[in-house]
Amino acid sequence: MKVDLSLYDKLLENRIRLQIMSVLVVNEAYDYNSLKELLDVTDGNLASNLKALEKAGYIEVHKTFVDRKPNTRYKCTLLGTNSFKNHLNALEQIIKSSQ
Repeated sequence: MKVDLSLYDKLLENRIRLQIMSVLVVNEAYDYNSLKELLDVTDGNLASNLKALEKAGYIEVHKTFVDRKPNTRYKCTLLGTNSFKNHLNALEQIIKSSQ
């Protein structure tokens, strides 16, 4: 069985980016501190991976203030959702082809 890797997304090879997208695809939005705690990553690691996803157009960033404190929330875009689902389909094809 020939595997179609055209849906495989190199950007989502990274474990942290894949985890971020997993969280954002199933939630309407998620804030920075909650993502950091859930994924158990450093500020620098989370920030750099969020920036890569934002640059690709996979997520949107919404910055507000809550009780005078900055609050940054992230939301998955339609492009991000579609890319994530296509990537999962490609991974599933790879798994099925090796059985």
